[in-house]
Amino acid sequence: MNSVLVASNRGPVSFTVSEDGVLTMKRGGGGLVSGLSGVTKNVGVLWVCAALSDGDRSAVRQTPGGRLDQAGYDTGALRMLDIPPATFHRAYNAVANSTLWFVNHLLYDIPNSPRFGTRFQREWESYRDYNGAFALALAEEAGHEARVMVQDYHLTLTPAMLRAERPDLRIAHFSHTPWAPPEYFSLLPDEVAREVLEGILGADHAGFLTERWAGAFMDCCRFLLGAEIDRAGRTITHEGRTTRIGVHPLGVDGAALRDRAGEPDVESHMTALREQVGDRRLIVRIDRTELSKNIVRGLLAYREFLAAHPEWHGRVVHLAFAYPSRHDLPEYREYTASVQRCAQEIEDEYATEDWDPLILNVDDDYPRSLAAYRMADVLLVNPIRDGMNLVAKEGPILSPTAALVLSREAGAAAELGDDALLVNPYDVSGTAAALHEALVMPVEERERRRDRLAAAATALPPQQWLAAQLDALNYDLR
Repeated sequence: MNSVLVASNRGPVSFTVSEDGVLTMKRGGGGLVSGLSGVTKNVGVLWVCAALSDGDRSAVRQTPGGRLDQAGYDTGALRMLDIPPATFHRAYNAVANSTLWFVNHLLYDIPNSPRFGTRFQREWESYRDYNGAFALALAEEAGHEARVMVQDYHLTLTPAMLRAERPDLRIAHFSHTPWAPPEYFSLLPDEVAREVLEGILGADHAGFLTERWAGAFMDCCRFLLGAEIDRAGRTITHEGRTTRIGVHPLGVDGAALRDRAGEPDVESHMTALREQVGDRRLIVRIDRTELSKNIVRGLLAYREFLAAHPEWHGRVVHLAFAYPSRHDLPEYREYTASVQRCAQEIEDEYATEDWDPLILNVDDDYPRSLAAYRMADVLLVNPIRDGMNLVAKEGPILSPTAALVLSREAGAAAELGDDALLVNPYDVSGTAAALHEALVMPVEERERRRDRLAAAATALPPQQWLAAQLDALNYDLR
């Protein structure tokens, strides 16, 4: 039995299966996986995750009990759950990504959506079943009084379900997204909003990336549940139980990131990019084509910058890496198309025979991203809303002199705002002006800011971040 467990939708590895049935394992994607994979493997934590693909399901079905580590895979202690594909699709795409993500990132086109009818009721049942599968697996794997770390908006119901099964456990839930204020969170059907809040309150400790998101969660519990809130003591008491609220701003392992960025594959990408752009200044963005990342407004800001500053024509290139995200959802397919259309318009308007003002890449390539970080003069991070945004933290660690243009709506702004150029993500003209300010900033000033940004970015690396939450559960025991 295990004394520490982590549960998340996505796990540290994923599998692909070839036509002849051969399974190939690779590192899992996403910011949460990047933050946790090395930590959990090193300290012997059991990770429970879902099978996301046919390859994952094939691996699980060849492994007794879904324990991939016990089948010879180098994964660290890992149990992968083979949840029925239809249930998974409804829970993941229809509820987690099309509802809870949209609510907490304030993404709805309110005159037209959301619309919660009988179809959504069926989808919500699948979300319950999905969370129940995690709760059951964790109950089976956890030792007496084990500590369980439940991660993110996919698993908001799991803490309460797990507590019903195993009241001896010490349970934490961590939200990697923003949290919506009550007036927006209450777009959810009343019973669903209540179930989400009470699900998280099944934990002993509920963690958030910033004070702002923690405060919004407490506000929702007060307004929608009538819970008793102690802001100074950071507690929520509801129906006889008290949940402690923690703020844990996940950072980056700077040494590990620098080591990886020094590998030969990164160096070769730097050489190729330098041949492509010459000695021009580089404005870099690295994102998924996720609605909240605000890529289109970022491109429009660059276009407006070029229009306002013809002296930079031929002297600057925008490297925009926009990697695929959630293409099962039509909104995301259309958004990717919008990004590509906007990029083409910039090329059509400004490109010359010897200057490509914009290089857009939509193929995921981690070494190339690290190369771009190292070469950046300006890093543009302008999300509409973001729980943290690790790109804003990784860039200053790898670039010796990059200036950071950062949305004030990113969670990272709470730590990095003093040394970044903060922008309103909806203000295209303001963002264009910030790009110019970043480019003309004296190199000494950029270096001073970069040093402070890098220090803040590495203040709570993943191992310490996880340890702080485990310590919080220990504190609750006293």
